[in-house]
Amino acid sequence: MAKKEEIVPVEEAPATPEKAVSKKAARKNVKIEGKKTDLIQKYRTHKDDTGSIEVQIAILTKKVSDLTKHLQEHKKDFDSRRGLLVMVGKRRRLLNYLKKSDEDKYTKIIGDLGLRK
Repeated sequence: MAKKEEIVPVEEAPATPEKAVSKKAARKNVKIEGKKTDLIQKYRTHKDDTGSIEVQIAILTKKVSDLTKHLQEHKKDFDSRRGLLVMVGKRRRLLNYLKKSDEDKYTKIIGDLGLRK
């Protein structure tokens, strides 16, 4: 007869500490979040609004401008370039929808964000 092996519970490994975030990265995240909340407060339509079309367009515009600055310095970052194109396309679709549904809001947000020349 074959010998049965005993099942011994494996001791759980101690929890690993989370990756330490550098102070510079932490400050950068705080800056981005602060700017995002400022944009939300400026373009929201009501008190609890965080995702209306105007807010989404404003946030995408901020991301596009930041990524454009990054790509001017890092010309061969093709993955980020694709992400930029995706964001620009999404913003364009949102603007088209806003133009169809409420042209007054469309012209106001275009003027505020400086998207058309």
